[in-house]
Amino acid sequence: MEYIISFLIGILIGSVPTAYILLKTTKGIDITKSGSGNVGAMNSYRISDSVFLAIVIFIIDFFKGFAAVELIALFYGDVFPFLLLGLIGTVLGHCYSFWIKFRGGRGLATAFGGAVIISIPLVIIWIVMWLIGYAFRRNIHFSNFTATLLTAVLSFTSVDVLNRMSQIQAENNLEFSILVSIVLLIILIRHIEPIKLYIKQQADKSRKVSDE
Repeated sequence: MEYIISFLIGILIGSVPTAYILLKTTKGIDITKSGSGNVGAMNSYRISDSVFLAIVIFIIDFFKGFAAVELIALFYGDVFPFLLLGLIGTVLGHCYSFWIKFRGGRGLATAFGGAVIISIPLVIIWIVMWLIGYAFRRNIHFSNFTATLLTAVLSFTSVDVLNRMSQIQAENNLEFSILVSIVLLIILIRHIEPIKLYIKQQADKSRKVSDE
């Protein structure tokens, strides 16, 4: 029962569509029909041209993940599967909010919020991978995708070290790898469309250069 409750807590907290609510109330904009349609901080900035609003949205989305994990820990203690199921629910709810016809964001800010409680090493690895990806391609979506993918791979290949170094540890390495990779998989799925667009843009650019 604790597994189900943890997941449902995450879904309920994660499903609050922060960007949709704030942009609708402050700017009269339906973010699901504007820009990329992504209900997150980056698209909020693009369509509102407000750095302040984008930062507020990022912070609230971050604290959705943080609050869900903290609340579950308050109920059930620092039990890894309960906390990860809560975080999975929160990221899933954020990415596919039932309040706005299962639209949502890409899940990174929300995942970070829970991850800082559970495993700082995972957060550091993701950031390092992101910086390398951005230095290589100078594209945020490319960096998001590659950092998330490589972190998922490392959650299996370096699981012994990562589990041992995490603030909250899984009882076994397989449990750590599977639950962490599920969170990352949801984020990867939400990045498929932008990464496809990026690849197309790169192909068009290469074709244009070769034609010249």
